Amino acid sequence: MSDHFFDATRCDRCGGDLSTGRIMSMFNTEVICMACKEKERQRPDYRQALQADRDAIRRGDRNFPGIGMKKT
Repeated sequence: MSDHFFDATRCDRCGGDLSTGRIMSMFNTEVICMACKEKERQRPDYRQALQADRDAIRRGDRNFPGIGMKKT
């Protein structure tokens, strides 16, 4: 069974190369590059997304899809 996180070669958000690093978005299930991750951290709703993810993990939900990305 293939896993998009490991199989992706391009950032789902900007199309950038993932060979230097990748991470899952805190807002959804996109595989993103480190530059996009840094942009995420600057969003005003980042702490809300982070807390929602932590709460899901505490509930035992390891497949939390995120809170979604709203336009800021």
